[in-house]
Order: sequence, then structure tokens, then C-alpha cells
Amino acid sequence: MNHSFVVRTTLSAALCAAVVAGPALAEPTISIPHEEYELENGLQVILHEDDATPIAHVELWYHVGSKDEVKGRSGFAHLFEHLMFNGSEHADGEYFAPLQPLGARINGSTNGDRTNYYETLPTNGVELALWMEADRMGFLLPALTQQKLDNQREVVRNERRQRYEITPYGEVWVYLSEEMFPTDHPYEHTTIGSHEDLEAATLADVKGFFTQWYVPNNATLVVAGSFDKAEVKGWIEQYFGPIPKGEQPSPVTEADPGVIEAKTIEITDEVQLPRVYWAWGSPAFFTDGDADLDVLSGILSDGKNSRLYKRLVFEDRIAKDVAAFQASARLGSRYILYATVAPGHTVEEVQAALQEEIDRLKKDGATADELERATNSWQKSFYQRLESVAGRGSMLHMYNGYLGEPDWAQQDLNRYTGVTQESLSKWTNAVLDDSKRIELIVRPAPEEEAPTDGGGSEGGAQ
Repeated sequence: MNHSFVVRTTLSAALCAAVVAGPALAEPTISIPHEEYELENGLQVILHEDDATPIAHVELWYHVGSKDEVKGRSGFAHLFEHLMFNGSEHADGEYFAPLQPLGARINGSTNGDRTNYYETLPTNGVELALWMEADRMGFLLPALTQQKLDNQREVVRNERRQRYEITPYGEVWVYLSEEMFPTDHPYEHTTIGSHEDLEAATLADVKGFFTQWYVPNNATLVVAGSFDKAEVKGWIEQYFGPIPKGEQPSPVTEADPGVIEAKTIEITDEVQLPRVYWAWGSPAFFTDGDADLDVLSGILSDGKNSRLYKRLVFEDRIAKDVAAFQASARLGSRYILYATVAPGHTVEEVQAALQEEIDRLKKDGATADELERATNSWQKSFYQRLESVAGRGSMLHMYNGYLGEPDWAQQDLNRYTGVTQESLSKWTNAVLDDSKRIELIVRPAPEEEAPTDGGGSEGGAQ
């Protein structure tokens, strides 16, 4: 049986006071206490202790994502995420099996910028988690066979079909990646890659990718929660220390975002209702304007009182749903808005209403109440992440990976509490520029015409 293991830790008294009392009190000072050091082989280690509950979170980031793939070999970073769960030299077999009896929560993920693996589990499972992570870092290749590659290649290709090809509106994300970034830009292709590139991958290609990127000097290990620090340091040295340092990889850190010019694209899909997507280029993760656009998303589409939901879904009833979000990334972000046309209404009605609401917001700005509600909503999610050791461990990774500063929580909070009506108006007008908007309209595929020759289907009753 697969047991899930979910535990919420308690916020500190100071943190609780900051949440309850609100902005009338002095600005809270938030910190995620940690110790940071490096092994001789270059592995960066970050330890955060919290003994409130006997739970720990082990998470390993490899600083490689789909942006670092070479042309013709898209999807390798994500493919490797799958291969890492199929056994290593000293733990040959499914990665989940030894940890699941402990009630561990185990997973990994890949995006354009990085690949991560994590285990959240009782304290008495930390040593096992560290040993298993070290074994697949140092000894994956002896256990990597052509059969495993072939198997996981098909798993990934099926995942691509399910996410993009047979999921309603799924191929939109392929089109947007291609239309919003220049040819050969690191974000031009989707993280999952193409069928052609996945099929072309050889065992030698895959082993070369591992040798290049999966080295200790391109990785960061975070252990957060309840553990004995001296014991954990000893295990880290024992299991990770002997892994040889590799040649220093060079992840992509800069790329020309190009210039987006207004364009409308229409596609058909096996869907019941049309949908309108608008997309713009926007500021990179953690740069000026990134937080303003997150707050803008709350004002536009978070909840029944948000501007677009209230107008299009509740009042005019011309849309079934509406969403707006900032898709933040290291080399440049995308701001995306979409609405699904309600039955009996048209794409043109939705387009007109979206344009009217965006124009009104650009002209008049957000109200103080809207700004407060959206900012408070973000603060709620921020503090909820701080509640768990897994949340804090992941935050340490995120700030370290993107900014080189593991404890950047207070500055992150300040980004959002510092959003003003003036700054929000500035970035709304700068980003939501009609002359730089990609519009993608998805319409239902036409129904196949019935046969007109009077014939029935083959194999019918005689």
C-alpha cells in the first residue's frame, strides 16, 4: 500500500504575530536559519534544523534544465528525471520501494531551469534517503541499460501525448513556446521535448548527459527539519564525499529574448468550446516587475470578485472560466491570460470584453482594495509554505538556485508588500502592450461529415 505522509509544523510565535496582526505592526523579520558549506568535490550543502515534529525533508537540485539541452536532443533533462527512479548500482530496482514503507513522500520535477528530487519522511529515514540520493548520483551509469532507456523513453513519449496531444487545449503550450521565443532560444521548446529527439537518443547520448550535468559540483543538497546535525554531516560526507568532482558545467544564464510582435494564430483541437489565449513577454523571475505581475494576476482572475471573473463569468456569462498568471523563469517570463467561451457565445464577445477590461485597468489602475486583497492572498500562500519543513527546504533551494542567497525569504515578502498602485500601473502598461501580444484562438475541430453514399460502416449486419 502506498502511504502518504503529510505533516504541518507550527509557525514561530513571531511569525504568527506578523500574520495575525497585519500591516499595522512593524514589518516582520523572517529568516530561515541554516548552515551552508561545501564538500571537497563541490557539492553545496544547506542544513535547516526544526525539531517541532520528527519530520525531515531531503531535496537535491541539479542545476540543469531543458534550457541547457543541445539542439536535436530536447527532453533529455526530463528523461533523466525518469531514469533516476529506475535503480542504481547498489540499489538496483525501483527507487520508491525502500522508502515507501516509511511513509515517505517522494518525487522529482524538471523545468526549464533546474531538476530536483526530494523525500519528505520521518527523521529515522534520513540516512536511507541520503544514501539513495548519493548512490544514484555516483553510481547510476552501471545500472543504466538500453532496456531501461527504451522503457522510460516510451513512458515520456506517452506523457507527452497525455499532456499535450490528447489533453484538450494541450498543444497551446507548444505553440506559445515556439511563438514567444526566438529560434534556438533555450525556452523555444517544451521541457518534455519532441518525439523525434526522444526517439533519436542513444544510450551513449544519455550517459554523456549524465556525465556532464549530474556531478556533485553542479548540485545542491538541502536537509530541513528534525535531525541530528553532526550525524547528518557525517552521513553526507560518508555517502557523497567519495563521488568524484566532474568538469564544471556551464548552465545557460543569459539569452536574448528577442522582440515579440503582435500576432493572431488560430488552431483547431478536439474540444467542445473555443478558448482565447493572450500572452506577452514579461520580466524574469525575481527581477523588477515580476512580483507586480503576480499581484496583477490576483486582481484579474483570483476569486469571484476579481475583474475578469466578475465581468466575463459572473455578470456577462460569456465565459466558462478565466485565468491570468505570470509564468516566471530565469531567462525571461511570459504573462498569460485565457478565457473559455461559454456555450451560445462567441470568441469575438470574449475578445471584446477582455480588451475592455484590460484597457480600463491600464487607464484607471487598480483600486486600493483590489491591491490589498491580492497582496494579502499572496502573503497567505507565502506563510503557508513557511509552515512545513518541506516548504522551507524548497524555498532555500529556490532562493539559492536563482539568487545565490538561500535565506531570501524576507526580501521575497518585501517584493509583494512593496507593490503599490503606481508600480502596478507601471508594469501593467509596460507588459500588457497590444502591439506585443500573441493571441492564440483554439476552436473546436469541425465534425467529420457523415457518408452521403448511403453505405454503412464495414462489417455491419448483412
